[in-house]
Amino acid sequence: MLLIALGILLTLINAAGVVLVLLQLPGCWLIVAATAGFAWATWDNGTAGGPVIGWLTLAALLALAILGEVLETALAGAASRKAGGTRRGAILAIVMGIPGAILGSIFIPIPVAGTLIGAALGAAIGSFLGDLTARRPVGQATRAARGAAIGKLTGSAAKLVIAILMLVVTVAALIR
Repeated sequence: MLLIALGILLTLINAAGVVLVLLQLPGCWLIVAATAGFAWATWDNGTAGGPVIGWLTLAALLALAILGEVLETALAGAASRKAGGTRRGAILAIVMGIPGAILGSIFIPIPVAGTLIGAALGAAIGSFLGDLTARRPVGQATRAARGAAIGKLTGSAAKLVIAILMLVVTVAALIR
């Protein structure tokens, strides 16, 4: 009975991790940490076939969390570069997405939307300023900024899909 209660608790914590990803917070890492803690706490309580959550599941969750971070981080910069931006603009797009998300959460008080809009605007502003300081024409800097904003939103969406997949992997491991 305790194992079932812990499994339900893990599922709720991991669902909260998915919500954190929506808010641009490290929800994938919460999922990894909570599942690892559950695996450790219940290691000897599995069936004859082994532990409830094994090494393979933990490794898959870790790989997915890393992939989510790489995609979320890299897509803003990559999209800026693809749209003709400079390396400096791509780096600033990545960096400025973080304070943009924070400021968007504060100044656009619409749950989730404010954070995402702020992150996209931060990436766009970073790309635009980086390209202007690299002496790119305003039109080209604007195109790169648009690309950075779209890339940031795409990266956030990709990370959300990965977080949902992590939740599904965990639930599947629990009910096997």
